[in-house]
Amino acid sequence: MSKSLDDLLVERAKRGDVEAFEQLISQYEKKVVNTAYRLTGNIEDAMDVAQEAFIRAYSSIPEFRGDSSFATWLFRIVHNACLDELRKRKRQRVTSLDEPVQSSDGEMERQLAVANSSDGPEEALERVEVQRAVQESINALDEEYRIVIVMRDIQGYSYNEIAETLGINLGTVKSRLNRARNALKEMFGRRELLEPKVVYSGRRRRTHEL
Repeated sequence: MSKSLDDLLVERAKRGDVEAFEQLISQYEKKVVNTAYRLTGNIEDAMDVAQEAFIRAYSSIPEFRGDSSFATWLFRIVHNACLDELRKRKRQRVTSLDEPVQSSDGEMERQLAVANSSDGPEEALERVEVQRAVQESINALDEEYRIVIVMRDIQGYSYNEIAETLGINLGTVKSRLNRARNALKEMFGRRELLEPKVVYSGRRRRTHEL
C-alpha cells in the first residue's frame, strides 16, 4: 500500500526535517485555529492555543508511532491545549466575529457564513447577529459537551474519530453529543433561534459555515 503525503512528511519530520513539519502544519493550520476558536470562544486565545499545540506537536513528533492518523494525533493535542487554556482562564474576553485570523500566511477569514449577494444591510446584520448568538450558546456548554459538538457538527469528524481523539468509547460520544444538541436546542429556543438561517455545518448535513 502506498503511503499518504502525511505519512511521508511525518517520516521526514521525525528525522528532524523542519520543512516537512511546516508542510504538515500548513495543511491543518486553518482547521486548528477554527477548532481552537470554537472551543475557547476567543480569537486571541485560539491563536495562542494553536501556537502552543504546534509547539507541542513539534516536540512530540519523534515519539509519534502512527497508531492513529497524524490529523487525529494533532487534534488530540489541540484539544488538550484548549482544555488547559479554559482551565486557567479567569474571565471571558469578547472578540468581534468580523475580525480576521492572523496566520503565518497572512490574514485568513474565519469560517463564517458568507452572505448571499442578494442580502441587503439588514439581512447581513441579522446573519452576523445569529452567528454571534450561536457561538455564545456553544461557549455556554460544558467543556465535555462543547468539544463533541464542535468536532462532530462543525468540523465533521466521525464518531470513531471523536472517540479515538478524546479517548472515550462510542457510547459516551453519542451520549454527550445528544446532550449537547439538546442543550443547544433549548438555548436556541430561548434566543428564538430554533430556525436560524445559520446554525452549524457538518460533512453530511451542510448549511452555511459559521
